[in-house]
Amino acid sequence: MSKKILSLIACLVIGMLARAESENPLWMRGGVISPDGNSIAFSYMGNIYTVPSAGGEAKQLTTNASYDGHPMWSPDGSMLAFCSNREGSLDVFIMSATGGKAERVTTHSFNEYPAGWLGNDTLLIRRAGNPTVSELTFPGSTFTRLYKVAKDGGRQTLFSAISMDHLSMASDGRILYNNVKGYEDPWRKHHTSSIARDIYMKEGGAYKRMTTFAGEDRNPVWAPDGNGYYYLSEKDGTFNVYHSTLGGVSRQLTSFKGNPVRYLSISSNGLLSFAYDGELYTMVPGKEPVRVPVKINTDIDTDKVIRSLTTRGATHVAVSPKGKDVAFILNGDVYVTTIDFSTTKQITCTPERERCVDFRADGRAVVYDSERGGIWSIYESEIVNDKEAVMTYCTELKERRLTDGVTTSFQPQYSPDGKKVAYFQNREAICIVDVKSGKMHTAMDAKYTYSYSDGDQYFTWSPDGKWLLANYMGNGGWNNVDVALIDAEGKDEPVNLTQSGYTDSRPRWVMGGKAMIFASDRAGYRSHGSWGAHRDVYITFFDDEAYNKFRMNKEDRSLLEESEKKDKKSEKKDSTEKEKKVEALELQLDNLDDRTMRLTFQSSHLSDAVMNNEGTRLYYLAPHNGNMALWVRDFVEERTELKMQRIDARSFQLDKSGNTCYFIGQGGTLCQLNLNSASVKTIPFEAFTVTQPAKTQAYNFEHIWRQTKEKLYDPGMNGADWERLYTTYKRFLPHINNGYDFAEMASELLGELNVSHTGCRYHAPSSSLPVAQLGIIPDETYQGEGIRVAEVLSGGPLDVCKVIKAGSIITSIDGMKIEACADYYPMLAGKAGKATRLSIKGEKKEIVVRPISWGKQEELLYKRWVRRNEHMVDSLSGGRLAYVHIEAMNAASFHEFYKNLLSEKNRMRDAVIVDTRHNGGGWLHNDVCIALSGKAYSRFTPRGKFIGNDPFDRWVKPSCMLVCEDNYSNAHGTPWLYKEMGIGKLIGAPVPGTMTAVWWENIGQYTFGIPQVGTKDNRGNYLENQQLEPDIECYVTPEDMLRGVDTQIQAAVKELMK
Repeated sequence: MSKKILSLIACLVIGMLARAESENPLWMRGGVISPDGNSIAFSYMGNIYTVPSAGGEAKQLTTNASYDGHPMWSPDGSMLAFCSNREGSLDVFIMSATGGKAERVTTHSFNEYPAGWLGNDTLLIRRAGNPTVSELTFPGSTFTRLYKVAKDGGRQTLFSAISMDHLSMASDGRILYNNVKGYEDPWRKHHTSSIARDIYMKEGGAYKRMTTFAGEDRNPVWAPDGNGYYYLSEKDGTFNVYHSTLGGVSRQLTSFKGNPVRYLSISSNGLLSFAYDGELYTMVPGKEPVRVPVKINTDIDTDKVIRSLTTRGATHVAVSPKGKDVAFILNGDVYVTTIDFSTTKQITCTPERERCVDFRADGRAVVYDSERGGIWSIYESEIVNDKEAVMTYCTELKERRLTDGVTTSFQPQYSPDGKKVAYFQNREAICIVDVKSGKMHTAMDAKYTYSYSDGDQYFTWSPDGKWLLANYMGNGGWNNVDVALIDAEGKDEPVNLTQSGYTDSRPRWVMGGKAMIFASDRAGYRSHGSWGAHRDVYITFFDDEAYNKFRMNKEDRSLLEESEKKDKKSEKKDSTEKEKKVEALELQLDNLDDRTMRLTFQSSHLSDAVMNNEGTRLYYLAPHNGNMALWVRDFVEERTELKMQRIDARSFQLDKSGNTCYFIGQGGTLCQLNLNSASVKTIPFEAFTVTQPAKTQAYNFEHIWRQTKEKLYDPGMNGADWERLYTTYKRFLPHINNGYDFAEMASELLGELNVSHTGCRYHAPSSSLPVAQLGIIPDETYQGEGIRVAEVLSGGPLDVCKVIKAGSIITSIDGMKIEACADYYPMLAGKAGKATRLSIKGEKKEIVVRPISWGKQEELLYKRWVRRNEHMVDSLSGGRLAYVHIEAMNAASFHEFYKNLLSEKNRMRDAVIVDTRHNGGGWLHNDVCIALSGKAYSRFTPRGKFIGNDPFDRWVKPSCMLVCEDNYSNAHGTPWLYKEMGIGKLIGAPVPGTMTAVWWENIGQYTFGIPQVGTKDNRGNYLENQQLEPDIECYVTPEDMLRGVDTQIQAAVKELMK
């Protein structure tokens, strides 16, 4: 072996060792000090470590390829519990504190987290679950529960139906915890509102609120003497460590600025441990905090490259002018493949994303957008060799940037002659760049449109390249979009072609530019509440002759075609074939309404539409039997046909001939649709993809930071120093190698804004089978043989089984006996919707049922919760008051609200309680308040008989509205408007100010929120962070919650019965 090779190997080894050794690791999460105070357990890069509390070399305890986190010491310090996704969802595992094999403790498909220990043999775990029969807890995953389980596994039994986060147990059984009042991102900072967490103490069956700060108090830990506790609070604007006596006298112990203190824990000798700025600290109360120096040696490769061969997953498609090649986006890169073969060429290979692609008129180049250096820019890749004509097989490409690299630019589209590229600048202005000279000009100013989410704006070139059609907002028409004609030179103002109070969008030039088709909801079924409407395809003609021809009947059209054939034969043909020059369009723009026609006559959730060149057939995508289908409207034969069912397409890319469409099919396949035969062909491709996780995470961070900077409703970033925060959080990236940690870090960054609708969610791939539900509330205190039924849910799979009732015991599932104390969740894994045999104690015959999903179980629990409230109001009011709950601020919920509000059962009652508690939002404020604001001005009385009031479609009697801390988004806006209009009184708990419209953007396996449309009241104040105070303030205590006493309903009944 040569010296050069040996030297190279030595350099590689040294480099690997250097990379594997970290003297100053950051982003150490979940740190918790051991009971004896000698060690700190924590997670780093998805593994569990321990380090001496004085600092030193950390010991790696887990090496599984999965994510491991949230460690928790047993009281004697001999074991560590932690959660891991090595079996699919997050389950709880235990292992020796010195290392060794990890043993699985829990098996539910819900994410489960260790929450504490009861002695050294029993664990407490936190997860979602079913309510008890008596309690009032709103069903869902927001309010988690605590369960006991033996460290060796087995059946979980209920420990607390009240949500307890960061609980700390004293030796005498007293429990400290911070409460959960509803939904808000757990990493949000700096807010003072009713949703902020408080410290509570549970002693016996009593619950006592210990802190009263309007902001965040959380993570309490008992002092060793049990006479006080330490906790984290944002009293000074940043999470710091505080001490409090049981009498409520508190003092601040740390004074960190900037980043929050997290993960407070304490040893039995009083040594505190916590994390700050990604590092570990210890502190003796009364002394200064001490940073714990940590050294980690690990074989984790942060520079790994993943290569794979992919045949699915395309997200955008464009076809070459000659129809030989198809360009598409896959995994954020640009590829080109042939129509007839699977040969595929990769055009770009970047950790950043490319998103849209288009072919040039000669087929020798493609244009695309790419977010490089944090800026969306337009790039062109062109074949270098003049002798090569097909991009898939070319040997060399030259890439160049067409835009300035400073201004956000995306959604490029070549002009028909390929000499210019139009694109969106800063998401809203339509700009055009000359490909050769690089000169740029604006065709449509940004003031004429508004982009809510990337990709929601649209334009298309005219055949002659002189004009564009585009979505157009005009002045204040965000909810009334029109179609505008844009001068490609940008010299003239846009011409509004539709002038409609409805929504008209996604225009296409048809019939050689003599007309356009577009989608409109002007004749469609409109949602009774919230937004949304069915749409149709319309056509507007720019040419009288084309309009008259289109309206001809079959006979007249046949005569005209015969005449045109004779004229063509009499024309002298040129001896040489030349490409036909595209003639400049002459657009007749007067009286367009007179030349506008509806083409579809069954409004629906229309997806996309194209028309053949002759204008005789319209192909469109619309639902049929719950699935998208291809429909054809033949204007000559005057008939509509269903051509293809279950077509997985949302938009069409029409080729130059006008006879073939291309679209992305199921799973990201490339599909070709022949419009004449309505046949679909799959275009095979084999693409080599390269993924660099570390670089992808860095790109994701840049994207989230910049998108938020460019789109947050407040350009001042709500007072946050966004540039400084970029530097603060970017330094953690080299220490993050998994989605869980990245989502937390991104959420911490977004949480600095102190606004609602933020945070980052990681959608972890899961191989675990969901545990099915039986449509019952099980008795989760029972440890005997079988499952004891506490209640059979109305409408559930066991509701029709007369042999099963409260107290029944299910002894086996599909022949497998349910032993005492045994974990039966694996017996129900994957059983939703499948025939399942159950044995019932005391019954000779088995019954067969189809278990349901957790989502369906939640629906049944929600309906049960509503019925219970209805019964409570009936009982307290003697049947005089009506009760309705609004589940969400969407159309389906409004239909239910309206149906119940004006039903015979309720419309003659004296008043109504409208319950908006635990509503997560949507868009209904105007609809709900109009429905409740009716004033009776007449009565219908034929021959003296009362038959109804006018208005008949509104509630005309008194009402009040229930609210709580868990009202979110439009569930803040709706009661705010209710109070603003003076309709009635608000009763309950204050509502956090969260009335802001959000765009939840998906990027890879992540979703993050940008609250980008702020709502201001008539006094000029944002509703965001403007807490809504009820007229009558009252709360449901934990004791009331467990007893089933709804004090807010009681207060509402009392008020309306005055």
